[in-house]
Amino acid sequence: MDKRDIIVVGASAGGIEPLTDLVARLPADLAATVLVVVHLPADDETRLPEILSRGAELRVKLAEDGEPLQPGAIRLAPPGRHLEINEAATALSCGPRENGFRPAIDVLFRSAAAAAGARVIGVILSGALDDGAAGMVAVRLRGGVGIVQDPDEALHPSMPQAAIDAAVVDHVVPAAKIADLVLELIDRPAPPTASAPVSELMATEVSMVAPQATAVDLAEHPGEPSAFVCPDCSGPLYEIDEGRLTRYRCRVGHAWSPLSLAKQHSRVAENALWTAAETLEEKAALRERLAGRAREDGRDAAAEHLQRTARTARENARQIRHIIEDAASGAEPNHQDN
Repeated sequence: MDKRDIIVVGASAGGIEPLTDLVARLPADLAATVLVVVHLPADDETRLPEILSRGAELRVKLAEDGEPLQPGAIRLAPPGRHLEINEAATALSCGPRENGFRPAIDVLFRSAAAAAGARVIGVILSGALDDGAAGMVAVRLRGGVGIVQDPDEALHPSMPQAAIDAAVVDHVVPAAKIADLVLELIDRPAPPTASAPVSELMATEVSMVAPQATAVDLAEHPGEPSAFVCPDCSGPLYEIDEGRLTRYRCRVGHAWSPLSLAKQHSRVAENALWTAAETLEEKAALRERLAGRAREDGRDAAAEHLQRTARTARENARQIRHIIEDAASGAEPNHQDN
């Protein structure tokens, strides 16, 4: 019978403390490989491996491409690179972002589920939004075990709660109990019939993030065409329905949950509004300069017209700033000045 010897862990905001505690409780003779994704900026000179290694019996280091999976190894996804399992080794890629992240938790969990089936133990710790939910669904579909930090104690409960809502996870426990539970599961062989076959959807999505990936033909794209476009590349998004979980993926591979898609569209809209405000401010400044020259030349009517259009532009820019502030605070739009 297969041993549960692949542990995949996802953490984000508020997840460093429980992740450090988990690593510190793992013994030197751990009979499993641990692969970790933490959302880090792409240009971050991370010291996270050093931080996680303090007081731990196992050393944490950044994963390298093509490393064999070895018992007792703890590998962390490097900033700006997806971490995957390719057969019995790690694989790194700069593939399309998922939920706006690279590395993404979903990518690691999905590839582990496809490669190792019921041998996988998936762990989701504190974090915002919902990266990891689709990955946990993949782990559970292939017979792996799902563990989630109790949202009631998580500093940011959104990510663990999303995994609970999307996948029928096996265990929801406080962070302090996760390590002991993992060790107990490692000692308990996976049922020989636990792993379901890799679905066509899972295989396609794993291949879309691989280093050699190319855009999927529209006729072969998983899911159904939706009314939405990808905020990263402006390509059409396809809706994928997995029972309790609905998500979206574009032709080149960017993937979004509804929550992360809405968040990213808000960022895109805010950027567009700031661009509009800046354009209006420049228009006002230029009209004011032209109005001054017209006044010097004795063209008072032209000067008044230019000054009036400058005031309108500045007022419109001010209204746009109010809209941005209202959206950021979650307040209803302020129409008092209209």
